[in-house]
Amino acid sequence: MANRAGGSTVQRVEALVRPVVEQMNLRLWDVVFEKEGPDWYLRILVDKPDGTMDTDTCADLSHAIDPILDEADPISQSYYLEVGSPGLGRKISRAEHYDAVVGQKIAVKLFRPDASGRREFSGVLQSREGSTVTVLCDGQAVSFETSAASRVKLCDDEDLFG
Repeated sequence: MANRAGGSTVQRVEALVRPVVEQMNLRLWDVVFEKEGPDWYLRILVDKPDGTMDTDTCADLSHAIDPILDEADPISQSYYLEVGSPGLGRKISRAEHYDAVVGQKIAVKLFRPDASGRREFSGVLQSREGSTVTVLCDGQAVSFETSAASRVKLCDDEDLFG
């Protein structure tokens, strides 16, 4: 589970790494600082605009940002740095995430059922206007407010929330 309580840590790291990510023609998807067992992990999730991430690119970015993080020392405890792709099941949580995946299939889980009684659905993301997102679901446009969604992710036909 992501530790967002350390939001200021995540924000500091994001501010440090974003210029390097963008200089390498990559898109910063997310920065996650989380504890797994006894260890802390700083995960920098990036992708290429054309979606063709590879391990060499991740390694190059890791080598580029490691000295910057060492110099700035934004995290007091020890941690493992991981640079990777957010993958197919990537979490969609920011306006730029929605904008980046227009035309692709997403799965949506709402906090409470909508007016039609749906709490989970999937469909092709049609648009985002402010905080309103519209998805084409079974031939019908379904809109929801981003604040009403507990989880939204990119998916394929087999991978919803199972």
